[in-house]
Amino acid sequence: METVLTTRQIPVWQDRRAVALLMAASLTTMANATIAPALPGLERLFAGDPNAALLTRLLVPAPSLSVAIFAPLAGIAADRIGRRKLLLFGVILFVLSGCAGLILPDLPTIFASRLVLGVAVALIMTAQTALIGDYFSGDDRNALTGLQISARNLGGLVFILTAGWAATLSPRLPFAIYGLAAAFLPLMWLVIVDPPRLSQVGGAKLALPSEEHRNWLLALALLVLLQGATNMIFFIMPTQLSFFLDARGYDSAIMTGAALGVLMLSGGGFALLYPRFQRAVGYAGIFALGYGAMALGFLILLLASTTAAIFAAVAAIGAGYAVVSPSFVALALNLAPPQKRGLAGGILTASIFIGQFCSPLTSTPLIAGYGYVPLFGGTAALLAIMTMIAVLAGGANRLRKR
Repeated sequence: METVLTTRQIPVWQDRRAVALLMAASLTTMANATIAPALPGLERLFAGDPNAALLTRLLVPAPSLSVAIFAPLAGIAADRIGRRKLLLFGVILFVLSGCAGLILPDLPTIFASRLVLGVAVALIMTAQTALIGDYFSGDDRNALTGLQISARNLGGLVFILTAGWAATLSPRLPFAIYGLAAAFLPLMWLVIVDPPRLSQVGGAKLALPSEEHRNWLLALALLVLLQGATNMIFFIMPTQLSFFLDARGYDSAIMTGAALGVLMLSGGGFALLYPRFQRAVGYAGIFALGYGAMALGFLILLLASTTAAIFAAVAAIGAGYAVVSPSFVALALNLAPPQKRGLAGGILTASIFIGQFCSPLTSTPLIAGYGYVPLFGGTAALLAIMTMIAVLAGGANRLRKR
């Protein structure tokens, strides 16, 4: 039997626990992208370092590497010592390591602080995912997973715009934005509590997985692989779009910022609609819609000859990604036994960042060898195949229910 903490029946977005978890979700986008506008200034500031060009470019992806390594360990810790401690410690570490760039004397120490920031993100994301499963179920859980993606997109947009303004004043000033996370701590401290110890709820029966959970590890592994692949495809946008636009003759700095803003706004908006889509078409339908939209977006991008077409392409990709992403969390929480939600959340979190980390390693050689046309065309074709598989899976599921 599933253990879920419940209170009075109110809309999920009015639940203070949900608000606290959405605050935590907004930090994950801040972790990597916030200092991106400051990179040229940091390179000039530390021009005396012979490795300045390399180290400044590694500052953005550095947290992803730490998350990929430490998230599964954070999941084990969440199941053993509790979600509350992990979340609160993660936010405190996030503030300290994120703001460290304000005062650290050189690029190597700033790079080390970014690796520590990744550990903090691993703790936050893992605890947050497990707590969604602990606190909510059914439609409320689906609604919150959609709101989580929206919080990441819209929060990321606000933080990146703020960082862009701060970077015009000083290349170190964007690091101060990480201090905003401290304002989230009081609410988290007040409303986040651990669920009752699972060994005390339902006696010894909970020591063993129920029938519905016996094959959860295999199903979770397939889900994790799919999520990693999805993130590897999606991350082509932030890693390669500026180079593609530059090759097309656009002012890449301005156009990339505008295009990524459209992508985040589209993703944030469509993520809010996720519960309605999920109730209407089910999980297979969600994957068909999401991958179909992403395939269309990459196809439009391949053929785009106007600014409007480029914006339409990235909007479709952002919407498709935002539609499929909540399902990974919802399905993982449905699959995992309550006492293993931390582990499931940790593995799921790691797959996101492994996909992001591997994306440029895969796409850059393809572009160098063959150009953007095969990359975008092949990606669109792969997503179209994934769409058809989802359609067939949905049809097979409906036949079984008859």
